[in-house]
Amino acid sequence: MRYQSVGLQAWDKSRATPGFTLLAPDHSTAVYLLGMRGEIVHEWHVPGKEGGHAMLLPNGSLLVSEKADPAAGRDREQMRLISEYDWNSKRIWTCDAPGQHHDFRRLPGGNTAYLGFERMSDAAKTRVRGGIPGTEMRDGGILADTIFEVTPDGKVAWEWHAQSDLDIEKYPLHGFNRREEFSHANAMFVLPNGDYLVSLRRSSWLLIIDRNTRRVRWEMNDARWGGQHDCQMLPNGHLLFFANGYNAPGGGQPRSRVLELDPERRSVVWSYEGSPPYTFYSFHISGCQRLWSGNTLICEGLWGRIFEVTPEGDVVWEYISPFFGRPWRADGVANWVYRALRYGPDSPEIAGRVTLA
Repeated sequence: MRYQSVGLQAWDKSRATPGFTLLAPDHSTAVYLLGMRGEIVHEWHVPGKEGGHAMLLPNGSLLVSEKADPAAGRDREQMRLISEYDWNSKRIWTCDAPGQHHDFRRLPGGNTAYLGFERMSDAAKTRVRGGIPGTEMRDGGILADTIFEVTPDGKVAWEWHAQSDLDIEKYPLHGFNRREEFSHANAMFVLPNGDYLVSLRRSSWLLIIDRNTRRVRWEMNDARWGGQHDCQMLPNGHLLFFANGYNAPGGGQPRSRVLELDPERRSVVWSYEGSPPYTFYSFHISGCQRLWSGNTLICEGLWGRIFEVTPEGDVVWEYISPFFGRPWRADGVANWVYRALRYGPDSPEIAGRVTLA
């Protein structure tokens, strides 16, 4: 694909959902808040920003991940921080987050949760099934996922460890994946009762982890999801997620989908895909958000494309990120977008701090 233009591509004012879109380019220390015209209405500067995930809090602050040492290179096991920046880019809170990766959340009670990596024990790593033989870390190690909840003063309030709380053999890696990581959780979503919805990319599983027992109480797997991202539970109890379609079985052209799944019936009740299907495809990153209007905001991460669709699948707003840089895993430059979130003009996160043009 050759980019013909960037910025705002389409805007149906009568059907698009008014609001502000948060964009955190993966390779940049900046985080941008965009208006409906694609214009930058506010920005934050985070010297150690790590990755492309950021979110606004009800007090208007920005929650973001950082490297403890901004000058350090990327390493999956390094010390990271979860930090809160006020509207004027002043850091007002931070906590240590060893091995943090992919996702973090501020919980309703004030705690902060994040995904992390830890080394598997010798006994645990022998139980990992699947993947490409001989592709462990250089020293033979395998990383496994963790979830930590920390209090405002940085103390661990709850924790979960994939290597001890999962039945490892039950979740074999897809055969085309490397073995340096077991499970590779790329999203977590805290349910109203405190349980965790988690996405495992390297085996295409969705899990709900019981907070009290730390064991899986619901699970579903479909290789056709192709290493899904950004799982979340909607108010109606359904699950919404981005099905990347990476190395999905069945042949044909690669395609991505956004799926709404009824977890009780284990059936898809709504979906979005390109027309023709191969025109919408991101093999990694990416996400989605069900908006208060009923429309869905979609981040097609590989192409830096953020767009809004109606329940019928009509595109009513579309934007392509103009922020290109050199991603840490690829040659050349790219405008990858990991996730994007929209906030309403009257939401507490915005609360009149900026206004729509």
